[in-house]
This record gives sequence, structure tokens and C-alpha cells, in this order.
Amino acid sequence: MMKAIEFHEYGGPDVLCLVEVAAPHVGPGEVRIKVRAAGVNPSDWKRREGQYREFEEVHFPAGLGVEGSGIVDEVGPGVTDVAIGDAVFGFGRNIMAEQAILTHWAIKPDNVSFEVAAGLPVISDTAIRALDQVGVEQGQALLVSGAAGGVGTAIVQLARLRGITVIGTASLRKHDYLRELGAIPTTYGDGLEYRVRELAPSGVDAAIDVAGSGIIPELIRIVGDPTHVLSVADFSAKQYGAKFSHGPPVEPARLCAAMAGLCSSGSFTLRIDRAFPLDQAKEAQEVSQSGGVTGKLVVRIG
Repeated sequence: MMKAIEFHEYGGPDVLCLVEVAAPHVGPGEVRIKVRAAGVNPSDWKRREGQYREFEEVHFPAGLGVEGSGIVDEVGPGVTDVAIGDAVFGFGRNIMAEQAILTHWAIKPDNVSFEVAAGLPVISDTAIRALDQVGVEQGQALLVSGAAGGVGTAIVQLARLRGITVIGTASLRKHDYLRELGAIPTTYGDGLEYRVRELAPSGVDAAIDVAGSGIIPELIRIVGDPTHVLSVADFSAKQYGAKFSHGPPVEPARLCAAMAGLCSSGSFTLRIDRAFPLDQAKEAQEVSQSGGVTGKLVVRIG
């Protein structure tokens, strides 16, 4: 038996409960890990609230968490690239638990913490997909609305690695953080169009909405072309002619391996804003849902 987070109905954070359940076992092409950390993502609480019910079926009782890190303790048929005892991170299911299944993974570098590794898969996949889909290239300028959270952190750094100039919006207290990532910071809210013109007199070539704060029409006015505006959080983006980007991940194992290399070399960094124990998963989701996170939240296990 093991401890895990489950929810038995759609609802607010209070539907989450810490339970004792049987440990999962691997199928072909899977590994099980003793979980050391699990990433906290907005998709977790959106799924818990039922926002995805039109296109994603949830069977109750349902577990929580789609990314994490830990030590391999069971290897499925057909797996040849890892062994019991290896430290890995990646995508999986029901990872907010003492043991969990990974479906796609990479070896965790020794100089990358379990907490950072656990927070990499989702934000990296979201960021790379958004950059590929929004149509912004080397030498161009990108506006990122909500640039200081986990996905924004990834978009800024991966865009800069592609030679793209990034203007990022965040509250004033997070501007030094954005500068550290390589972005030109500005505040959100009234007057954004004017501030962007001041920072980028030649204009911006594309915009990505991370926050989902109803800003799509304004981003279209700033960019001048809805086909170069994309949201990863606002389902209404397509109503305005903009793009909405969503999973599933593309080549997730290769993605994780690439991010492991970038983190190990120091080319990509991830700030862990807070790490919660497993029995505070509800509080972790409340913080995630309230916004204002700088970098990533994780749940630490073991």
C-alpha cells in the first residue's frame, strides 16, 4: 500500500484527499518510480474542476499529477534504457503519490535537483509547442503575457536560445526575475500597447498568452495579425482568429532528454517557488490557482 492524492468528484481543492491505495505496477514500455517530487500545473486544478470534461474522460476515483521525478523501482517489458535504481524524470500518471508510473522519461542529471527535474516536462513541452506554432523566428520580437510563471519561464528562455527578443509582462516585483531570464520586462494592465511600442518601436512579431486573463483582443491589436497570437490558457482564443495550443506532448522522451542537457549545462534554469509535502497538495493547488507564482510549484515526496 502507498499514500496518494485522489479526488472522487469534480470540485474545488477540498475534493482532494490523501488516501491509502495499492501501488501501481508497470505495463510494457513503462517504469515505476519511488516519487521524489511531482510538478504542480494549472492543468491539474482545471482537470479537477471539470474544465476538460468535454474532451477528456476522467474515471473516479482519479489520481493527480502528470509529471515527476524519482528512483526507478520496477521496469516494464521492453524497457532497455534504464534500470532499477536509476534517477529519472518525465511524464506519467497519478504522480502525486509515493509510487507512480512514468510513460516517457529521461535520466536526471546529477547536478539537477529532483524538484527542478519534476517541474520541467510540462512547461518545456508547452513552451516549445507554443513557440513552434505561433510563428516567430530568430531576429524577431515576441511578447509574452504572464512571463514569470512556469510556462512563461520556459518560453522566455527557449525563445532567447532561438535568438528571439522577448518582452514579458509581470508584476513589478518580478521584473528583476524576468531580466535574469533574458526578457525585457513590463507591467500588464492598462496602457500595455503604449508600453510595448516604447520598448519595441518596430513592433512585435508575435504574442503568447500564458495567463489566460482575457487579453487576446489586445494582443491582436499589438501584433496586428491574429494568426501570430497564441494562448496556452484561454479557450476563447480561436473566436478572435488567434491560436489555442494544447497537448498531448510531441516526442516526450526526446524532449525530456533535451531539457536535461540544457539544465545540466546551465543554459536553462527553473526557480522552484515553493515545495509542498504530499499532504499539502490541496494548498499547492490553491496557490497555483491564485496566480502570482514565480517559476514553478512542486510537491515533494520522500
